[in-house]
Amino acid sequence: MTEITRHDAGASRPTEQELSQETLMPAVDIHEENDAIHIVADMPGVTRDSLVIEVDNGVMRLEGEVRITMPEGLSPLYAEVRAQRYARRFTLSHEIDSEAISARIDNGVVHLTLPRRDTHRRRRIEVQAA
Repeated sequence: MTEITRHDAGASRPTEQELSQETLMPAVDIHEENDAIHIVADMPGVTRDSLVIEVDNGVMRLEGEVRITMPEGLSPLYAEVRAQRYARRFTLSHEIDSEAISARIDNGVVHLTLPRRDTHRRRRIEVQAA
């Protein structure tokens, strides 16, 4: 029988609790332009099917889940890859048109576009000469 040994202190079999999901806050970049706010969230391993984006009462909830399945009949000796959950919330200002928010995911990177309402877009006022 081949044995796999961990080289760090306290080597032991992982417990069910250790293999359970942990919740992480995804790293985000937020960019602004005149007509929208753009959010890019890093959520490695999250797929379109496990991604949830909801807006309720001015709060946008961004959640995703990475699912790890253990092959049937096997028990883990050592596991660093774990199922995990990403969760982050954003309070939206009144200038955001929450009905027009769009999202796409590409290789675990979520791109959100939060359009500003027309009344909150910056505009230049033309000055008339007297």
